Amino acid sequence: MQASQLRQPTINNFRGFVVGARRGLLITFVSIKLDGFPLLNSSSACHGDYEMMFVDDLVWALFKRHWRHTLTYWSVFFSFGLCIAFLGPTILDLRCQTQSTLQEITWVFFAQQFFLMLGSALGGLFKKTLRCALSALFVSSLVISVVFAIIPLCHHVLMLAVAMAISGTAMGVIDTIANQQLVKLYQKDSAVFLQVLHLFTGLGALVSPLVADPFLSEESCVLGGNMTANSSTDLHHLRSSLAGKGTTPLHNVSNHYHLHTEGIITTNISYAFWIMSFINLPVPLAVYLLMYRERLFPCSNQSPRLLDKEKNSEKNQQDHNIQGRGGLLGCCNYGDVKDRPASYFLLYILGGAVLFITDGIIGSYTGFIYTYAVSPPLSLPHKMAGYLTSVFWASVTTGRLASIYLSYRYTQQRLINVSLVGVIVVQCLLLILYSSHVFIFMGTCMLGLFISSVFPCMVALTEDMVNYKGCVTTVLVTSAGTGEMVLQLLTGQLIHSKGSYSFLLVGMISSCIGFTVFLGLLYIQHLHRSSQAAKRASKEIAMTEKPLSE
Repeated sequence: MQASQLRQPTINNFRGFVVGARRGLLITFVSIKLDGFPLLNSSSACHGDYEMMFVDDLVWALFKRHWRHTLTYWSVFFSFGLCIAFLGPTILDLRCQTQSTLQEITWVFFAQQFFLMLGSALGGLFKKTLRCALSALFVSSLVISVVFAIIPLCHHVLMLAVAMAISGTAMGVIDTIANQQLVKLYQKDSAVFLQVLHLFTGLGALVSPLVADPFLSEESCVLGGNMTANSSTDLHHLRSSLAGKGTTPLHNVSNHYHLHTEGIITTNISYAFWIMSFINLPVPLAVYLLMYRERLFPCSNQSPRLLDKEKNSEKNQQDHNIQGRGGLLGCCNYGDVKDRPASYFLLYILGGAVLFITDGIIGSYTGFIYTYAVSPPLSLPHKMAGYLTSVFWASVTTGRLASIYLSYRYTQQRLINVSLVGVIVVQCLLLILYSSHVFIFMGTCMLGLFISSVFPCMVALTEDMVNYKGCVTTVLVTSAGTGEMVLQLLTGQLIHSKGSYSFLLVGMISSCIGFTVFLGLLYIQHLHRSSQAAKRASKEIAMTEKPLSE
């Protein structure tokens, strides 16, 4: 059986899920619009039938006021999703293109992940004004299209690693700025819009494998010797092992599979990258049009429209800039933090720690679930195990779609509590039913559903804890990227030295630590608010006593 036939069920699953996600998103926004219709908000009896609509008039009015900005930020996260998912399926063809060994080509994973973390930290530097933020988004989204276009021209692994580093930096900037700008626009109502933002990441991550799949090599793409009958199956197995951004050393892989580095290159993967570059081009165009409409270009002599429309918002923006000047370095400005209580810094630390762990779980699960599934005691067939990563990302995207509604109906604190408890329960069941072929798929699906909404909910909750001041989003996004990289490395080393069962143990222990840290965050929030309330009360007493003394 050819490898293209083996991959066909995956393609059909992807197509069906993308159609379903699009329909679900359409239903969501139809419901939003209906809820804003005056007839449905009257005091008539039919009003009760629509109490379960997704948003109220206030949120819909906010969306109508900022819809151009909101749709632009959502679209740049589609670019982010494209970059997340393309490297794993295409890594073997890129190895052929660069004529490198498997150990050498896997360094491009590390280059992209490390510079994504660096870009997340630097992204906060561009939040000072709307012009800076949109300019950074325009350049970053355009860079992603350019990188897609030049990847087929990278015939050395070092050139490819540099290209991945540039794209990773652009991804990090997009991650930080898009989250920050949505929080600035909607503040206490930002949770719903952050859920949609991260839904677009999942959609982009689903599109990349669809585009790349028809151009993946069915056999060795470097013809340097006699081919074996099982070469297509071996390549399918290797591609699935690498599909989750694996960063573990692959010493044992090269011992089992001999991959030629010299010979005739037969890969057609260049077409996939050029198609993805073209697909991404509307994103920088959308950012450019928004900048043009708001008259944010330096050559414009007129004031930006937002200054005329939202003078009060601009004042709040200036206050925000005073509190947090730039990226992570701005968080350390002595003038900004000298009067802050210790609880203020603990909110940053604990919020970042929760996302360090949860995003680390996502990264390690997608990176090594295939490796665990094909190892004893499960020993699933390679083709069946290859579906697990797709099932996980599909459930994450579905969970984020459902969270659009849930974020409106329930508090962020409750959603995160349910999500983290659900993750712990699923990890426990995976440990108990470690040999069940059925439950590995059920558990993967449930894990994706539970963990999907943690990141956007944590951003909204922690920003609310500090009254939308400082650089919380920068810290959280950077912590999440760091955790995704570090926990993958730790899990990979443990699997290599202790065996595949350590994969489940790491996930279980990390889940328990994450929930414990979140409970600590809630306790520190209570202390912080109590101290702030006491400080305000003392100031009010001092102000009332001062006129009496005079």
